[in-house]
Amino acid sequence: MTEGLTTGNLPDEYQQLIDSVADFARTVVAPVAAQHDEEHSFPYEVVAGMAEMGLFGLPFPEEFGGMDGDYFALCLALEELAKIDQSVAITLEAGVSLGAMPIFRFGNAEQKEEWLPQLTSGEALAAFGLTEPDAGSDAGGTRTRAELAGGDWVINGNKQFITNSGTTISKLVTVTAVTGVDARGKKEISTLLVPTSTPGFTAEPAYNKLGWNASDTHPLSFVDARVPEANLLGERGRGYANFLQILDEGRIAIAALSVGAAQGCVDESVRYAKEREAFGRPIGANQGIAFKIARMEARAHVARTAYYDAAALMLAGKPFKKQASIAKLVGSEAAMDNARDATQIHGGYGFMNDYLVARHYRDSKILEIGEGTTEVQLMLIARDLGL
Repeated sequence: MTEGLTTGNLPDEYQQLIDSVADFARTVVAPVAAQHDEEHSFPYEVVAGMAEMGLFGLPFPEEFGGMDGDYFALCLALEELAKIDQSVAITLEAGVSLGAMPIFRFGNAEQKEEWLPQLTSGEALAAFGLTEPDAGSDAGGTRTRAELAGGDWVINGNKQFITNSGTTISKLVTVTAVTGVDARGKKEISTLLVPTSTPGFTAEPAYNKLGWNASDTHPLSFVDARVPEANLLGERGRGYANFLQILDEGRIAIAALSVGAAQGCVDESVRYAKEREAFGRPIGANQGIAFKIARMEARAHVARTAYYDAAALMLAGKPFKKQASIAKLVGSEAAMDNARDATQIHGGYGFMNDYLVARHYRDSKILEIGEGTTEVQLMLIARDLGL
């Protein structure tokens, strides 16, 4: 893969992936999305379908059970899924970029051999345990601790807002914890692999969320949870730095998901504007509606171009941190703005949860918060500019 990815001019293998995932989203995801949203139930049958298609293995080599694709392929799949159901899309995104990717990037041979085949096949899900009640963007607030005792890490603390951590197929949580003090007197933060079967680990009752109701999200607690010393992931003291690298990549994936949400709102609004009549003609014949939808399409296109650019740089091995932040910023804002406009276009129907645009309205807000808030993205962009 090289730089210069452009919309409407993708290689055949990418277009074939788009077509197959779009068909899956229409025929498998769409019929059950509203029910899972209303019931706050995890869509196991949809996840099984994604696993059968190989979506959880898209960016991983065949030697680990993957599809030997790349990160851009994952992004394309996320965009198509998010047009229909953001909960399904975030389940895939978190399972791949936050669950399996840290092991692929930083794990040793034994850790990869043990965990990656389960995760790339979709047989199991892994979660990414970074955020705490007092520590999100601020790593210095990390309070979860891990101490070596008798050849084990003994973990105590809490995590919150952790996706894919409490399903029946959730098998692993990668956790950041304070493991000591570095030479500068600051907290030494390392990363540990904690199987969900570990005594002392508990996925607390699921959150009652505003949106993403069919995705699995829990607070986690660790009370003298013991894992072998060999469960250290990567170099001791590099846990937070490694997670920041994972988040840089993940922001491209969230940007792609956001573009899917933004485009889904365009597609629904175009359909509705052609069908809904008022005063003897379709409402799309009115410039007030047509121009609003045109702006929505422009937002989605610009945001898509931004994540394509960031993905191309990443795959070319070039610096992409700023471009990932830009993509995440404009993508999440496009999703939220388009959801608001789509709801307005649909009028009273847009306020009904049976309509896709209502779900997008509720779901899209978290895109401006998760995996780095809008304010964090602005800070990173400004820092890159030397400000």
